[in-house]
Order: sequence, then C-alpha cells, then structure tokens
Amino acid sequence: MYLNTHTYYSFRYGTMKPVELLAEAKKCGVTKFALTDINSTSACLNFTRLAPDYNIEPVLGIDFRNGAQQQFIGIAKNNEGFKELNDFLSAYLHAGKKIPDTAPPLKNAYIIYPFSKFKGQSLQKNEFIGIHPLELTRLKFSDKTTDKSKLVILQTVTFRHKRDFNAHRLLRAIDTNTLLSKLSKYEEGKENDVMFSQNKLLSLYNAFPEIIENTQKLLESCSISFAFGPENPPKNKKIFTASEKEDFRLLQQLCREGITYRYPNTDEKILLRVQKELEVIQQKNFVSYFLINWDIVSYARRKGYFYVGRGSGANSIVAYLLRITDVDPIELDLYFERFINLYRKSPPDFDIDFSWKDRDDITRYIFNRFPNVALLATYNTFQFKAVVHELGKVFGLPKHEIDLLSNGKYDYNKLDHLSKLVIKYGKLIHGFPNHLSIHAGGILISEKPIHYYTATSLPPKGYATTQFDMIIAEDIGLYKFDILSQRGLGKIKDAIDIIHKNNPESKPIDIHDIKKFKEDKRVKHLLKNALAIGCFYVESPAMRMLLKKLEVEHYLGLVAASSVIRPGVARSGMMREYILRFRYPERRKEAHPVLLNIMPETFGVMVYQEDVIKVAHYFAGLSLSEADVLRRGMSGKFRSRKEFDLVRDKFFANCRQKQYNNKLAIEVWKQIESFAGYAFAKGHSASYAVESFQSLYLKAYYPREFMVAVINNFGGFYRTEFYVHEARMWGANIHAPCVNKSKLQTTIYGKDIYLGFMLLHGLEANTATSILTERTKNGIFIDFNNFLERVSISLEQIRILIRIDAFNFTKINKKELLWEAHFKIANHEKRTQQMELFRVKPKNFTIPKLLESKYEDAFDQMELLGFSLYNPFMLLVNYPENNLSASHLPKYLGKIVTVWGYLVAMKITRTIKNDTMFFGTFLDQQGTFIDTTHFPDVAKNYPFKGRGVYAITGKVVEEFDFYSLEVIRMLKEPIIEDPRYSEKKLPLIKQLVDEFYISPPVN
Repeated sequence: MYLNTHTYYSFRYGTMKPVELLAEAKKCGVTKFALTDINSTSACLNFTRLAPDYNIEPVLGIDFRNGAQQQFIGIAKNNEGFKELNDFLSAYLHAGKKIPDTAPPLKNAYIIYPFSKFKGQSLQKNEFIGIHPLELTRLKFSDKTTDKSKLVILQTVTFRHKRDFNAHRLLRAIDTNTLLSKLSKYEEGKENDVMFSQNKLLSLYNAFPEIIENTQKLLESCSISFAFGPENPPKNKKIFTASEKEDFRLLQQLCREGITYRYPNTDEKILLRVQKELEVIQQKNFVSYFLINWDIVSYARRKGYFYVGRGSGANSIVAYLLRITDVDPIELDLYFERFINLYRKSPPDFDIDFSWKDRDDITRYIFNRFPNVALLATYNTFQFKAVVHELGKVFGLPKHEIDLLSNGKYDYNKLDHLSKLVIKYGKLIHGFPNHLSIHAGGILISEKPIHYYTATSLPPKGYATTQFDMIIAEDIGLYKFDILSQRGLGKIKDAIDIIHKNNPESKPIDIHDIKKFKEDKRVKHLLKNALAIGCFYVESPAMRMLLKKLEVEHYLGLVAASSVIRPGVARSGMMREYILRFRYPERRKEAHPVLLNIMPETFGVMVYQEDVIKVAHYFAGLSLSEADVLRRGMSGKFRSRKEFDLVRDKFFANCRQKQYNNKLAIEVWKQIESFAGYAFAKGHSASYAVESFQSLYLKAYYPREFMVAVINNFGGFYRTEFYVHEARMWGANIHAPCVNKSKLQTTIYGKDIYLGFMLLHGLEANTATSILTERTKNGIFIDFNNFLERVSISLEQIRILIRIDAFNFTKINKKELLWEAHFKIANHEKRTQQMELFRVKPKNFTIPKLLESKYEDAFDQMELLGFSLYNPFMLLVNYPENNLSASHLPKYLGKIVTVWGYLVAMKITRTIKNDTMFFGTFLDQQGTFIDTTHFPDVAKNYPFKGRGVYAITGKVVEEFDFYSLEVIRMLKEPIIEDPRYSEKKLPLIKQLVDEFYISPPVN
C-alpha cells in the first residue's frame, strides 16, 4: 500500500539504506511496495535484486520534485514504464530545467499527484490523486474531485524513528546551507513520514474502502523484472557489425592480419593459442566486446594518439593481435585462464590508458560512434571530518570549535550538548551518499537504451551519466569499458616532439621498438641504478628503493617489480622473500616444491594476481570457477559473502585432503589474502613495464628534452621543482621565464631550458598570449621600452615579469626596471598599444644605481614559481657543518651521522600497533637523494615541519645494498629573513648554484 518511499539515495533527504527500508517493510508485514527516490534511480536495481530476500515484490518509480517540493510521483507498470520515467527525468536533468506541474502522457506508468497540489483538472486514465492520512478529513469537504476511483493511499515513508527525522533535518540544512534553527518547514518532510504496519495503515482508511481498493489494484498491476547474477548473459552491445557470424568472421580476419604484423615467424604454439582463445571468446559471447575495443584503439592510431592497453585483457593473444595491447603473452607466458575461461561470466578487463590531452576526444568518439552509451557513476559519500564540519555550521558553532571537532582533538566527555550532537549525527550520516560523481574512466555501451536500467544526469563533462555505480552495473550484466587518462603517455608523446625540434638532424624515434629498448645498455644502466626520475611508474622513492635492492636491468625483472611493489605483497613479507630469492639462488630451495613448480619465474612467491588462481587451482585443487570467486572476493568484487566463505572452507578442506601441513595451508592462505586485492595481473604489470621502458629510453638518450616534457605534463610523483632540478643534474642550464625565449610551456634550446609562463603564479593567460602573439608577429623585443610600446599590459602584470627576471636580456637591474615601470605605467590600469603611424618614444628617466642580490631573486622565485632556482642551502642562517652526501653513507655503515637534506617527499604509514611513522626523501648537498626512516617515537618528537632544509641525525643502515638513515633526531634549519623586507645585513654567499648541482650523464 506504499507508493512513495525513500532511501538515502534521495540525496540529502532520505535516511535509510535500501536494505533498511526492506527490513522495515518486512517488519510491518508489507509484501509489495514502490521505491520512489527523489529524482533518483540510484537504488532501484539493487532494491529489486534484494527484495526477494525479504519476501517482497518490488515496484519501481520516481518522486519528481523541485528541491523539496513534490510535483508528482511516477510508478512504473513494467520495465517499459520504468524506461518512460527515466526518459522523462533524464530530459529535465540534462536540460537543468525544473520539473513541470503536470506529467507527460505515459503509456506504461502511473502518475500520482499529491492532494495538496491537485487543482481539479481532468485526469488521464493513468493519473491518480494521492491522499495522505492527515488529508482524509479535508477530503470529505473537498469539491476538487467526485471520482473516487482516482484516489489512492499516499503515506510517504522516509524515516523509521525520531533519530532518522533529526538526521533528515540536518541533511536538509546542509543542502540549503542554512542554520538548523532557520530551516523552513517547506524544506523538510513530516515527522510521521514513517511506515506503519499493514493493519494500522488500512485502519486509517477504513472510512474510504474505495481508496484502499484503488491502491491495491494499482500495485497489483505493477511488475518489474531484471535478471541479476553472473549466470545471466551480459547486457553490453551484442553485435558490432550486422550479425554474430559476421562479427566472428571479422575477429578471425583481424587475428590473421595481426599474426602477420606481430609474429612474422609464426609457429604452432602461437596458432594453437589463438585458436583456443577464439573458441572461448565465441562461446562466451565476448566477440563484440573485443571488436569494440579494437575499434576504439584503431581510431586512436588513426589520430596518432598514444595508448596503453592493460588489465587482465593484456593476458590475451587476441588482444595483442588486435593491437589493443602491446604485451606479447607468448613471450611472457601469460596465464590464459586469468584472462578468460569457460567458468568466467564477465568479459576480461581492458583498461586503455590515453594521454590526458587525448582522452576527451576518445570519449567523444565513443559517444558518436555507438548507440546507448553512458558514463558510469560513482557515489560521493559523506566523510566523517567533512560532515562534522558541515554539522558544526548547521548548529551555528564558532569556527574554532568546528575545527576542534573536525580534527578529532577533543575529550568527548567534556563537550557541550551541541558538540556531542555534532559527533553523534556525524557518525550516523558518515557514509551516506552525498551526490553522484563520475567514474574515473568507466563507459557503458549497452544493447538496449541505457534508460531501461537507469535515469541519466549530465555532469559538466557533457555526457550522459548513469545513476548507479560499477557494482550495480555488473550485477545487471553491464560491463564497463575503461577509458583512462594518464600523464605518462603525454610525457612520451611530447618528448618525441621536443626531441625532434631540438635535434632536427637526429633519426626519428620508433617509440614502439620495445625489443630494442629492452636490450639497450643505457636503459639497463638507468634501471639498475634507479636513475628513473620522471619515468612512468618507476620514479617513486619506494620503487627507486626496490630497483636498487633487486638490481633489475631486464624487462621481466621490471614486470615483477611493478607488482611486487604493491601494498599487499610488501605487507605480507613476500616482497622481502622475493628479493632474497631473486638475489640469492640458494634461498629458492626453501620454497614449497608445488609452489615452485606453479610459479618458477618468481621462485615460488605469489607476485601476480593470477597467482591466486594458479595456487587455488593447482595447489589447493579448487576448480577454475571457484578460484575466480576467490580472486574477485579478495579484491572486494563480490556480492555473496556466503559464496566466498564456502570457497575458503573448501580451500582448507582440499589442503587437508592433499595432506598438506596445516601450518603451510594457513601460510599460503595468508599470502593469498594479504595481496590478492592489490596485486596486478601479470599482463597489467607487463603493460606498465613497456611504458616504463619507453620513458627510460627517452631519458637515457635525451634526458633534458624528456624532463621538459615531464615538466609540461605536470605529471609524476614529485613537484615541478624536482623535475627542474633533475634536468639541471643532466646538464641543462635553467632559466627563469623570459619574454624573448619562453612560451606558455617550458621550452628548450640546445641545453638551455626556459621555464614557461604557465608556471608563473599570478601571470594572467591573456598577458602570456599577448606577449607570444606580438613576438611571433613582429619579432623579439629589443629592450624594455620596446616591450612597453608593443604589449598591452598592466602595472601588476609587468611587475611579475620584472621580478622573475623576464627582462634579464636587457642587463638592467630589476629594481631599476621596477622604478621605470612605475614611472611609465603608473596611474594607468593597463597600458594600451599605441597604434599611431609614428609612435611617441617613452620618456626616459634617470634612476640612481640600485643594489640587488641573489637572495632577493631567490625569494622572488619562491613567491612566483613556488620554488627557487638557487641552491636551497644558501638560504640557511647557519651553513651545514659538513658536506656528507648519499655517496658517503657506505663508509659510515652502522655509525651515527648528521646530514643536511632538502625535503623532497614524505610518506606516512602505520605500524602493526597502529602507531604513525614516516619515510622521508631528501636532496643532499650534492643534489642526490637520501632516504630516511622515522619510527614512531622519532616521528612524534621530531616531526616534519613543511618544506625546507633539515639537519638529520641517524644511524646508517643497509639492506640489499640500499643505504638509508634510521633517524634519531631531525630539526628544520631556519632560513634568513626575507631580504626584500629585512634591514639585516646579508651573509656572504658561500656557494652558488653551479657548485650545488653535479651532472651524472650516462655514457
């Protein structure tokens, strides 16, 4: 009898999870009711999937509202009616228009107008008037309707109890950005919007039996049905060409063409693998899925876009032949069953990375190329700190009290009543969905129109976006295409262009000649010595440490390292065990013979995600289907915890049957459990390693050009400052932005790198554009006056350029230029270009000689670039007492030393006891990296205090030839006062920048 119920997917209004609403209905003896969230279908499919577990027949609808103002309710008679409602809602969400007062004609849906909104108009066959219990008395005396057949029960359900109602009011106050005390009654529901028992609800309408009968008939005429679960066929686009047969013929033809391209010397092993894959792909109805991916990457190649195909699909030879991936599964012996098997219900994962500059065009192409396309949504949920902050505002607490509660620095027992309410309801609302967001790269291409499953919104990206997430999509059989972006590919593409421009006589680089890169001596040198700053996936401090410990210099070693570095492997202790077995062959004998036989390449250590399937299948005797349940369950991608528990129990039962030692079985299970959700598939790691080798090759032969590309793509682990530093370490001369040399992006001329205007804080885009346009049109600027004559610029903007030394070519003191600018542009908001035939020469002024210092330059650079181009150690009040660097650490192994380091990065982590500790990365006085470990006591007593130079005292330790400091004491060194505002006498500059940076080019 309930036609208007809400879950918390009525964003910032509802308070119940779908399961809580169903549980409430079961408790009240309700066996059939309609879910009608406000302008939302986010909960509909999951509600339908879960309802049978509560012996409830689901009905779906939408509560159409403008804000909190109810216009009408739509109830779907069937699946076609659900689509009609979704079509209608989506049209208004896309246009950003208000919901109208009346609904359009709908063949397969009912419309219910609230009695309070009904004006006495004639109603269509499918339209009704909803009567709330409190409106029954008014109904007796109303002359709006005499047709009793049009009246139905309208008891709205939003809450279970007073606490839900309180949370609802808080959500409404957050949504309207108002104090709770000033929240309008029109913005909130009624406290009695709760679910009554079936008998109680009927008793309220005893005097109006026709209303009860009408409601029953309406509900009984509604039926919704969706097929859930992996046993049902996918709902993705089924046919790529005109028929399934034609699709398969095209896939076979593409494979034949791909064999010629990929394997000039084909053998029987390759042909058998292709045939096996094609048979399974056809049997599983995944043919169109492969062809759509092929179509997408084919378009990318036609446009000259770089891409990397990865995910479990990278284990497929068919994907390799179709050039979806660049990973050879024969060379790498990639595990076919991880990619696909007859027990697998879902298509393989293809994560296709494009440059961040190209991804939007790929998305546009997909939406134009295929019908029934939508972006996949995610739910942005209320996080505890954020909701506490919002509730503090709603309750009118002062800012300092809100900050105290948000930071968690309080004694709950000492809080006042309002503060306790903030914490209480913060915990309740924490995890509620706040609003819809867009999945990082998920795109759905369905066989039927997407509105059969969900309404769609239109976020700023301008593409229809579902109202459910990836888990719900997979439940219904809609599997996403992952079209992702990364800056690593942008670096590679830009680097090739920059190399060509800076070295016009050099031979073109075939960036896809991976076999050449794998054997290149310079590349191996960079890899083995972890000189990979700027290179995709191998530049972080943790990866630099691992590469040095492993001394990796070949492709397969890097493939393993890419997965070994993942959190689960490291946490399980298997990363250390892998390093031991990698470096010391005699250690491999300790591996269990079955595990060593399953995983000989990684010495019996589980490194890749498919190792879970291998171990579960070959070691524990689980079927491939059960092994896949195990893999997906451990990565959080399962719906049935019960199914997962059964597979786990069978794992141990089979181990006992095979007479394995119980300790061994538990140890193997722990290894699986610790990393299955984090580890990469081998094909995925191999795809990453390909991109790493491409980056390494470019850096090995063109390090300065490569670093310019890294700077321009703003991509990587480190801040721009350290990529500028790295370029200098490789022999570049770094220059501040220059009006005659710089462009919007950073540029290189020979060995001279000029930072781009886009790095200058405060410089407006139109100013940079004006400079570049004028320079392109009429040549370089002769002097300062010439610049002022030709460029329209404000005093504020010219000051930025002068302070960053953009007129260095004039050889005029910056302070003198600033005075000149003030004289010549003062009192003018913006200097306009003189367009006369004969320009009037600017008046010259005699300015006294003004002194300037490198210290002032350094502070100007820090303000305008965010970092200084000078040696950071020269700004210290007290210069370092020694010049110890990373290269000296081996001499002091086991001893306590003090080094001075400029902070690069720090990583926070937790011990087993949940104490906070840190790993630090610093630049020493030679410009090389020093790594530090800060255990909990030290982390607490000597905390990091932001960017700057630190005096670090610690014990020199070594593991697998990797040297670092276990910190005992760390203090941040004070820097001189800003000389631009200080009257103190400046110290002498002890060392200039050229002495700080030492270049280690590779020969």
